[in-house]
Amino acid sequence: MGERKAIFITGGASGIGRAIALRFGREGWFVGLGDVDEHGMLATEDMIGHGFVFHHKFDVRDRAAWDEALEGFSIATGGRIDVLANNAGIPLGGALEDNGAEEIERCLDINLKGVLWGAQAVLPYLKKSAPGSALVNTASAAGIYGTGGASVYSATKFGVRGMTESLDAEWAEHSIKVASICPSFIETPLLDHSPNKGSNESIRQRVAAAGLELTSADDVAQAVWDAVHGDRLHWLVGKTARQVAFGAKWLPGRVRKRAKAFTRPMGE
Repeated sequence: MGERKAIFITGGASGIGRAIALRFGREGWFVGLGDVDEHGMLATEDMIGHGFVFHHKFDVRDRAAWDEALEGFSIATGGRIDVLANNAGIPLGGALEDNGAEEIERCLDINLKGVLWGAQAVLPYLKKSAPGSALVNTASAAGIYGTGGASVYSATKFGVRGMTESLDAEWAEHSIKVASICPSFIETPLLDHSPNKGSNESIRQRVAAAGLELTSADDVAQAVWDAVHGDRLHWLVGKTARQVAFGAKWLPGRVRKRAKAFTRPMGE
């Protein structure tokens, strides 16, 4: 098995995934990138600046494609995969009644099924590199307390947190570390997208209107690094995420009231 530690990252073409790749690349890790955006992955490769990089274009919704991607990465690394950063995800906002069936299914398939498929596919590799191997899932502050105007997205991120807790128990016998990263709103290109097909307003505009801060993708990447080397189950990233977690535990009535006050249909 190869001596250089190896991490495979989905959503590695931009945003959080790219930041994770650069963070681990700086430490000399072999970096594997998975995404549907090949040009973005090539750009990430160039930014890493050393030759220990692999990329594979695939859709996380395709279970068989996961096996192909991870097998290719394992061959490139000399048989070693230490970490999967299960990071690929998409936003979906707006009132539930305004979300179309196609966009609901796409969000569920990428954000939830894709994470399950990744965990299932990477398990044999993480067993081989344990102890010290890890699965790190990207959840969200929206998975700590449901966000008004984002019921589908919140449901997927609650699912990711629940899955993380289940696998933490399930994989303990294999000495595989499992963790989730729960960021608040992150400064990435996704913020410039509209929350759903019927909206003419960007997510960035909604975040600004609510007076919420934006967190650097580099902060999320550092949290992934810390999760791989630490022993916490859920890692909160950003002021909003920490406030939501504190409020949900100690001041649930206040969080509920605040959520109602800030909720309005996206696109209005």
